[in-house]
Amino acid sequence: MIVHPHQPEPPQADPALQLFSSPKDRLAFYRCEIFNETTNLASRTNAYLTAQSFLVIAYASCMANTNPDWGKLFTLVVPATLALFGVLCSLSAWPGIKAACDIIDHWYSKQSGLLKCDPVFGKAYDDFPLFSDWESSLTGQRKSLSFSKRTPWLFSGFWVFLGIFALWLHIPSPG
Repeated sequence: MIVHPHQPEPPQADPALQLFSSPKDRLAFYRCEIFNETTNLASRTNAYLTAQSFLVIAYASCMANTNPDWGKLFTLVVPATLALFGVLCSLSAWPGIKAACDIIDHWYSKQSGLLKCDPVFGKAYDDFPLFSDWESSLTGQRKSLSFSKRTPWLFSGFWVFLGIFALWLHIPSPG
């Protein structure tokens, strides 16, 4: 084998240099990554929902303003601004939530591939009473991620509605 001076030598298949010594170690690594990313997704979703709940409270408080001197202008400008801010928060939260979901999908695919490519290990895994094929399938885990994925879009629609409602209340009625 001829090695060119500018090309590195191919890696050696030294067992001591392997990252995983068994399929069980590989599965444990995949599950640890899934756990870490799920924790990350939960943190992002919780922070997003907390921010949205504060915005809803602020919106409702602004709409309840009955100050005769500046209440009408206040209830026109501030709730519509909060609604716009809610949409912008939703749009900025979406990429982080989607990225976490995509990474979880990646690790689940790796886990499923491992369980399917190693029949002996896969069968041992399926014999555990706490685990089922549904839990390790991409379909099952994607459904579990759907709440986090849909929430920014649902709140965006909600804020558009509330913004339009705040503006609509100030349209003078004919007659």
